[in-house]
Amino acid sequence: MDLQKKLHTASILSHYFPELTTSQLELFNRLGSIYKDWNTKINLISRKDIVHLYLHHVLHGLAIAKVITFCAHTKILDFGTGGGFPGIPLAIMFPEVNFHLVDATAKKIKAVQSIVRTLGLKNISVDWARGEDLKGVYDFVIGRGVAHLALFYHWVKDKIAKENKNSLYNGILYLKGPSSDYLPISMDVYPLHRFFIEPFFREKYLVHVYTTLIT
Repeated sequence: MDLQKKLHTASILSHYFPELTTSQLELFNRLGSIYKDWNTKINLISRKDIVHLYLHHVLHGLAIAKVITFCAHTKILDFGTGGGFPGIPLAIMFPEVNFHLVDATAKKIKAVQSIVRTLGLKNISVDWARGEDLKGVYDFVIGRGVAHLALFYHWVKDKIAKENKNSLYNGILYLKGPSSDYLPISMDVYPLHRFFIEPFFREKYLVHVYTTLIT
């Protein structure tokens, strides 16, 4: 199967992540039918975009795995998870990492809870909650297009643990588009076209704001 044909299947994932196991690929393969079914009930993903599930949502979320391999027992908050992205793909990629998926939209959270149960993912907890109601801290807070970066930073900056155990400093890992809403502090920015050749990624970025800069 050539790369163009792989774009609409889980095969695109094994192209960029050849280390994926058979069981991981089976879980990723199941995402297609599960999300298509849920999208007939609730708009988890744009109706026009569901055909691009693997490229625009799954692979996009896995861009974080191109920058860091989380160590076992890392705690990650997916803040504003929406339909479960990027948390669900990353939880499949890192089965020994603990993910907490949170969103303020109840109907989306009910769908995500069902998807997690269907997939049998034991390393994910899912909650309907607003940011101010969350307690505790995490090694990383992840997000994708939730809000302007400055606002996202304001919401989650007090939820980052200070003790580091991964190859990157604890902090925020945020997937964003080309807008100029960067914070007035130093941070690392990764253009996703470095990792993926598809035109979709030409103006997509991963921003890492880390503990030593968060006050």
